Amino acid sequence: MISGMRISDGVLASATEALRKARNALLALQHPDGYWCGDLTADSTLESDYILLQLWLYPPANGEWHPPSRPSIEKAAQAILARQLPDGGFNIYPQGPSELNATIRAYFSLKLAGIDAASSCMERARRKILDLGGLQAANSYTKVGLVLFGLYPKEHVPAIPPEIMLLPGNFIYQMSSWTRAIVIPLSVVSAGAGIRPAPAGFNLDELRLPDVPFGLHRPEPLFSWRTAFLIIDRLLKVWQCIEPGFVRRRALRRADAWILDHAANSDGLGAIYPAMLYTIMALDVLGYPPGDPVRQEALDQFNRLMVDDGERFFFQPCFSPVWDTAIAAFGLSTAANGRAALTRSADWLLSKEVRRRGDWSVKRPNVEPGGWYFEFNNEHYPDIDDTAMVLLALRHASASNPEAREAAIRRAINWLLAMQSKDGGWAAFDVDNDWSLLKSVPFADHNAMLDPTCPDITGRVLEALCAFGMDRAHPAVERGVRYLVNAQEPDGSWHGRWGVNYIYGAFLALRGLRAAGEDNREVHVLRGGEWLRSIQNADGGWGESCESYDQGAYVPAPSTPSQTAWAILGLIASGDPDSISVRTGLEYLVRTQQADGVWQEELATGTGFPGVFYLSYHLYRNAFPLLALSEYIEMRSKESSEDPLADAE
Repeated sequence: MISGMRISDGVLASATEALRKARNALLALQHPDGYWCGDLTADSTLESDYILLQLWLYPPANGEWHPPSRPSIEKAAQAILARQLPDGGFNIYPQGPSELNATIRAYFSLKLAGIDAASSCMERARRKILDLGGLQAANSYTKVGLVLFGLYPKEHVPAIPPEIMLLPGNFIYQMSSWTRAIVIPLSVVSAGAGIRPAPAGFNLDELRLPDVPFGLHRPEPLFSWRTAFLIIDRLLKVWQCIEPGFVRRRALRRADAWILDHAANSDGLGAIYPAMLYTIMALDVLGYPPGDPVRQEALDQFNRLMVDDGERFFFQPCFSPVWDTAIAAFGLSTAANGRAALTRSADWLLSKEVRRRGDWSVKRPNVEPGGWYFEFNNEHYPDIDDTAMVLLALRHASASNPEAREAAIRRAINWLLAMQSKDGGWAAFDVDNDWSLLKSVPFADHNAMLDPTCPDITGRVLEALCAFGMDRAHPAVERGVRYLVNAQEPDGSWHGRWGVNYIYGAFLALRGLRAAGEDNREVHVLRGGEWLRSIQNADGGWGESCESYDQGAYVPAPSTPSQTAWAILGLIASGDPDSISVRTGLEYLVRTQQADGVWQEELATGTGFPGVFYLSYHLYRNAFPLLALSEYIEMRSKESSEDPLADAE
C-alpha cells in the first residue's frame, strides 16, 4: 500500500456508474421464482460421453448401428469438432494444451458418430493421441468407458467390484461424495454380464502405440500402498472369476438400494453428470426395463442437462442455481438492499434448505440437518461452501417469513460448526475425508478420491460465521484462523481448490481472516496482499491459468473479470483499499464492462477436479465484479457518510 494515497473521485464515480449498470443487468437475469442460474460449461468430454451413452442405450443390431437419437448424436459430434485445436487434440480448459483423455474420448465418439477416420480432423487427432502416449496412457476413467464395448482389454483396467458395498468400516464413505456417487453405479456396470458390442468392424487399434504393453503397472517401490493395491487388484480379478454367486447378489442388492435411495429427492444421483450417466447403465444391468419409472426418470434427469436451443448444443455437468443465487444476492445486498428481488431470492433459498440426513450424517449422526446444496434438488449432498455462501446472502436479505429465515440460519450455523474437520479447516461435503491411502487405489487417477479441507472454503465459512456474531473467542473460529495461517504458501498465496486457483484461495483466505478480526499488520496478511499486488497484469486486471494446478504454483494468464474482482476483494480484505493496484483493478473492470452492464470472460475460472476437469460459471463474470464494486463503494460511503446509490431504491 502507498501510504496516504486515496483513489480519486473520478474512479469512484466511474465505479459507481459501472455498479449501477451491473446491478441492473444482474437483476434482469433473475428468474421470476427468485433464483439465478447461469450456464455452467466444461470441456468436450461431456458431449463425447453422451455419444458413448447412446451406444449403450441402443446397441447395434446385426452389427449395424442405427440409433433413434442420431440427430442429437450428429449435433454432439459437431459440438466436439468445433473445439478441436490446430494440433488435432482437445483440451480440458479454454486456451489450454491438448489433453490425452479428452482427445481419445473425442476421437472415439466422432468415429462412432460416423466421421471418417481417414478425414483430416480424425487423422490429426490420431497423431496427437499417439504423440501423447497412445491409448495405453489413458486414465482409468477413459479405459473403463472403452471396456464396456470391448475396445480395451478388461484385464488391464482396474477392477471396481460391487463387493465394495460389503466392506466394513463404512468404506464407501471414506471416498469423496462425488467419487462414491460415480463408483457405486460404475461397480454395478462393471459387474454386468458380458460386454455391450460395438458396431461390426469398429475398433480403436489405430490409437495403440506400437511396442507399448497394456497394463496398470509402472515402477513402484516394493513396499508401498500403490504396490499393495495393485496386488489386491489382481486378486479381485481372480475373485470375479470364482466368487460365490450369493456374495455378488448381495452386493448388487445393496448397491441397488443405495442408488435408489440416493436418487430420491434429487435431480439424479448426486445431481452430477457422470453419476447420472452411470446410473442409467447400472439400472439396465440391474434389470430395470426401459419403461420402468425409475429408469425413465434417471434418463429424463440426465437429458435435462442438455442445452439444445437451435444455436447451441452442449451438456452442463450439473445445474448451479443455489450457488448462483447466493453469490448474486450477496453482491446485490449492498447495491440494492431491501429490494423485492432480494426478498424473492431469500424465499427461494429458504425453500431449498436441506431437512433430511444425507451421507454427511454417517460421521455426524447426532447433528440436525441444515444447510444448502448446489443444484435445484440434491437432498443427500448439502455442501459446506454453498451453505456458507447462502448464509452471507441471507445476512442482508429479508424474507417473507422472518421466523423461518432465523430458524434456517441457526440450523445452518450449527451444521457448519459440526462439519469442521480435525485440522481446523472445512472441506466441501464431508468431515475428515482424508484417508490418504485411497489415493493409491488403481482407479484413483481422476485426482478426486478425497475431499480434504481447503483454504478457500475455510475462508468463506469463517466469513459466514463471523457475519452472524462469532469472533476469535469461539474455538471453531480460532481453529479456522490457525488453519489458514498454517496453509499459506511460501510465496504468500493460498491454494484454491474450487476456483482457479491461488488468486481464489488468497481472496477467500484474506476475507476469512479479516472477518475473524485478524490484524491486517500480521505478517501473513501483509504477505497475502503483497502477493496479489505482485501478480497484477499490465492492463490492471488479474488472471491465472488452470495450469497452475499442474505446476503447483501460480501461472499467469490474461486478465478476467472474475479473477480481477477476487484480487480486488482480497486486497480490500488485507487492509489495502487505496493502493494503485486497487485503482487500476477498478479501472480494468470499468473499462471492460459492456454497455449493457455485463462482462465477457473466455477462460475457465472454476475448478471441478484439479488437473482433470474445469468449469466456466457464466454468472461469475457479472456477479463477482458487482461484488467488488459494491464492496468498494460501500466502504467509501461509510467513510464519507454519503451513499452514492442513495437514489437507487
